[in-house]
Amino acid sequence: MDIDANLRRRAAVHQALSDPVRLGIVDLLAVGDRSPGELAHAFDLTSNLLAHHLKVLRDVRLVVRTRSHGDGRRAYVRLLPDALDGLRPVPSVTAPRVVFVCTRNAARSPLAAAVWSERSDIPVTSAGTHPGPRLNPRAISTARRHGLRLERDRTADIGDVVRPDDLVVAVCDNAYEELGPDDRRVHWSVPDPGPVDTDEVFEDVLAQLTERVDRLAAIARAS
Repeated sequence: MDIDANLRRRAAVHQALSDPVRLGIVDLLAVGDRSPGELAHAFDLTSNLLAHHLKVLRDVRLVVRTRSHGDGRRAYVRLLPDALDGLRPVPSVTAPRVVFVCTRNAARSPLAAAVWSERSDIPVTSAGTHPGPRLNPRAISTARRHGLRLERDRTADIGDVVRPDDLVVAVCDNAYEELGPDDRRVHWSVPDPGPVDTDEVFEDVLAQLTERVDRLAAIARAS
């Protein structure tokens, strides 16, 4: 993978913030400007050590030091606008459609698709590598408890569903290992709730899927 300027910039900022004192300084400046003396007092720093920390933060363009408009002899340190933007993963996933896949297409993949449809405008569907005869009744009842709308009441085969440009998200290990790695495939290792078959395990699986969907939906865009 080529390391572009944006990745290098983000890495440099993360490195600067890896020191707890510098991270604490940024936390304080996120609320309001502070004088060097106030920062030194807050973290029990000598002037030389504070100067070092501020230089590291200035070098990655997180903070700036300015003179007081009142008493020109005073200085204040402030966080630059948008300084922390871009630290989270940036949109780097594009897809015309997302297809969630598990082995039987009975629980995990349809639940993931139902959550996705609530979180993203990118079209979604689900399928199985070896689809079963029907959806798991507990998957249906779990979706109802959470107000989720399942796409259909039957299963589908991956061969009948997936198109070449789809982003395929395998939500089980067996499906991913059968399909094999590919640039257009994502793997989420989520356990099969079927063998245990309790409301509690289905709720836990839905929570895992929801957390993963939220993360992917935040960085995905339609193509």
